[in-house]
Amino acid sequence: MQHFLRFLLYRLMGWTADVTVAFPPKYVIALAPHTSNWDFIMGLLYSRAEGFRCEFLMKKEWFFWPLGPLFRRLGGIPVERSRHTSMTDQLATIARERDHFGLCVTPEGTRKPTAEWKHGFYYIALKAELPILLFGLDYGQKRIVCTRQIIPSGDIDAQMAEIKDYFRPFRGKHPENFLT
Repeated sequence: MQHFLRFLLYRLMGWTADVTVAFPPKYVIALAPHTSNWDFIMGLLYSRAEGFRCEFLMKKEWFFWPLGPLFRRLGGIPVERSRHTSMTDQLATIARERDHFGLCVTPEGTRKPTAEWKHGFYYIALKAELPILLFGLDYGQKRIVCTRQIIPSGDIDAQMAEIKDYFRPFRGKHPENFLT
């Protein structure tokens, strides 16, 4: 199946990957820009084509029958956005307890234009002492790029500015919805 997915992504769809950061046993992926539901499909296709699996956060409204069981099986974790729960603490604890942990998060938290990115992915990585791998989806050049990782220091303002700067050159599927 992996060979077929690589053929589909790289040959038929014409995408390329420029990934120079090695995957450690535990990590958080920040994936941007997030301007379309296609981003989920592309991320899932890429991960399966490259032979790795990571969990992902998705709003709980998508976990209805029959999609809910499918998303959970693919690694989906439903997020109740109206409640202020300690999901970052829970995920950091899970990450610390496991030998292997991978979580993919879209920092914007929405497909709509927003200049205010969510900080949960950063706090999960900080609390669990994990690197953040910066993965960009560039629909303009059909590239999946990860040439940088961030080790959270606790200086969230400076590091979030650094993260946004990294993603600035990438063109989302709907570029008008990507603000940095």
